[in-house]
Amino acid sequence: MDKSPWVEGLADAVGFVGGALLGFWLGRLLGLDIFSQGYNNASIGGIVLVGLGGGLGLQLARRWHSARQRRKE
Repeated sequence: MDKSPWVEGLADAVGFVGGALLGFWLGRLLGLDIFSQGYNNASIGGIVLVGLGGGLGLQLARRWHSARQRRKE
């Protein structure tokens, strides 16, 4: 049984960053730029998509890791 905190932490990091990047690029496709000057609706919308993407990616990575753990037991 692999309960290495390194594997779990790496899975979390990859899931979060991957999800955040997907949220960022989805926002760019929709015309939402998180780096625009000031806090306008486009930048806030982009920030929300990055946050949601990161959170969803993290949750998917944790579910993947726990499913992998259950298969090994």
